[in-house]
Amino acid sequence: MADTITLLVTRYRPDTEAEPTIAEYEVPLRKDWAVLDGLNHVKDQLDGTLSYRWSCRMGICGSCGMTVNGEPRLSCATFLTEFAPGPVRVEPLANFPIVRDLVVDIDDFLRKLPTVKPWIVRHVDWVEDGEYLQTPDEQSAYQQYSMCINCMLCYSACPVYGVDPDFLGPAAIALAQRYNLDSRDHGGADRLDVLVHPEGVWGCTFVGECTRACPKGVDPAGAIQRYKLTAAMRSVRALLLPWGAR
Repeated sequence: MADTITLLVTRYRPDTEAEPTIAEYEVPLRKDWAVLDGLNHVKDQLDGTLSYRWSCRMGICGSCGMTVNGEPRLSCATFLTEFAPGPVRVEPLANFPIVRDLVVDIDDFLRKLPTVKPWIVRHVDWVEDGEYLQTPDEQSAYQQYSMCINCMLCYSACPVYGVDPDFLGPAAIALAQRYNLDSRDHGGADRLDVLVHPEGVWGCTFVGECTRACPKGVDPAGAIQRYKLTAAMRSVRALLLPWGAR
């Protein structure tokens, strides 16, 4: 195996440059080095002006999402040896405005997320024995969707979001389902109007790229399809029993 590998990294300063360019860097090729380690080597040893996001280096914070050889990946969990002998293309996540180099603007997601109320909504104050008790089965109903780390890989992979930025998006809908399925939550009806909007679950064409891109196995495509069934059942209930639809 070679001692080095080439990184082809997108460089772009929108305020001063008309379009992105590609910079080429040679970095050490080590078995335990992820793409993020290669970028850190560039930043520390070769070019201190390179900009990118990272934090935990453990696949937990979700901040180091990038496009690696054409696929949205967590750069801390994507190893350079996977692409030997190289080169490795490192680009910003697709479908987001570029702030600088590999840093993208996720403000659109941050504006949309609160609209689905991704927290436990309670309509009563009384709690038995002072605790929100759950059985293991009740917890397992939503646990998969609670694994989302807001890495934005699913938005980068989603062809619907790529052409329709008004689409609520996979992560927001999956997080809504996380709380809809929580036995302690009373907010399902509160989220209904947002989720059944044309830019909500019905905007999804079920391509499934979001689920394939998710590094945590959340399956946002499955969450969306599951809620489509819930929404359809509620529509039928509203037609037959309008006084008790919600």
